[in-house]
Amino acid sequence: MKKKYLHLNVYDAFLDRMHFLFEEFENIYISFSGGKDSGLLLNLALDYRDQHYPERTLGVFHQDFEAQYSMTTEYVDRTFERIKDQVEPFWVCLPMATRTALSSYEMYWYPWDDTKKDIWVREMPQKEYVINLENNRITTYRYRMHQEDLAKQFGRWYRKVHNGGKTVCLLGMRADESLQRYSGFLNKKYGYKDTCWISKQFKDVWCASPLYDWTINDVWHANYLFNYDYNHLYDLYYMAGLKPSQMRVASPFNDYAKDALNLYRVIDPEIWSKLVGRVQGANFSAIYGKTKAMGYRNIFLPEGHTWKTYTMFLLDTLPKRLRNNYIKKFNTSIQFWHETGGGLDEDVIQELLEHGYHIKRNGVSNYTLNKKSRIIFEGKIPDDTDDIKSTRDIPSWKRMCYCILKNDHICRFMGFGMTRQQQKRLDAIRCKYKSIEELNYEV
Repeated sequence: MKKKYLHLNVYDAFLDRMHFLFEEFENIYISFSGGKDSGLLLNLALDYRDQHYPERTLGVFHQDFEAQYSMTTEYVDRTFERIKDQVEPFWVCLPMATRTALSSYEMYWYPWDDTKKDIWVREMPQKEYVINLENNRITTYRYRMHQEDLAKQFGRWYRKVHNGGKTVCLLGMRADESLQRYSGFLNKKYGYKDTCWISKQFKDVWCASPLYDWTINDVWHANYLFNYDYNHLYDLYYMAGLKPSQMRVASPFNDYAKDALNLYRVIDPEIWSKLVGRVQGANFSAIYGKTKAMGYRNIFLPEGHTWKTYTMFLLDTLPKRLRNNYIKKFNTSIQFWHETGGGLDEDVIQELLEHGYHIKRNGVSNYTLNKKSRIIFEGKIPDDTDDIKSTRDIPSWKRMCYCILKNDHICRFMGFGMTRQQQKRLDAIRCKYKSIEELNYEV
């Protein structure tokens, strides 16, 4: 899909989208994380509702991850108190599986784990609109379900309690945040009435991103122009010299945020002291997050090892559950590059051929904008591709090894996505193939 430029500024385009949403959907709620984008979306949506559809009810859904900066909690608290009489507030504090990239032994940690109340990072919020295990009314919730599933299932429940009708969740997602999100907006397979910014979740349940074409400058300009309240943690981030891509307020333990984990010790020492005892690997990652110990920058191969043998050695050191997680992903990747192939640039293809790699073309990739040739590897997967200038999209045992060293449980370094929808698609692919365990690692 090619970009189409409208004769509108992003704010006027947003107003048109809100009109479309209010006309098309009976039930609307906003997912509010406490970050700059969702905070702006919440304020803009409320202003639009009050001016054009004052009779309509808006819901506000907030997933509380327990471990977060005090400033984020304060911002969420004062926002809910300000709007609680204008919306249907849902502040959710339920145990949920949340990904962590801090530990080689744990893929998830569980905010608001009822078995660990004594070491909670924060006390449970005491508000009438806070939902926890003691007063939970979300019937689609399952104990310790994945955080992504909880967010999706809330939409189904919200539709049910509003007697059906088309339901949409408003998200503050923007295309310029990452290539992954940009690509997601390009895929219109599940779009609503020829829109790229609305996607289907379930029957009559949708997600919409009306700020999808806004830049980070647009976001901050709007906050300034309309004098909206925001999370002042961003002020501290700015003073600390963080790049915009590092200014995250969600879970501090995922791949995107772990490099800045040491800031907790400076910005919020009281919370930090509790984090160390709450989440395995927090202190280690804060100290060594930008060193070789966490797979940062150059990693040297131990003497006597190939990257494949080193990968197998590391796999043998892991707990069975985590080891099998990596094995399944590695197997999926290997099978993909042997049987389907990935789209590569022509200069990369020629470089591979010149260096003697056993590859062949396998049609055209449907997942590239310029229809790149799909390349499969014949024979064994390369141990490394250090002799190739651009190795980003090329499979190798070195890349697999890096995933283990980085605690990259979802193997993002190998091109795996992190959304639940993508994960389900990958699971379907994995089911087609035998496990590596059955092959005794001979892949």
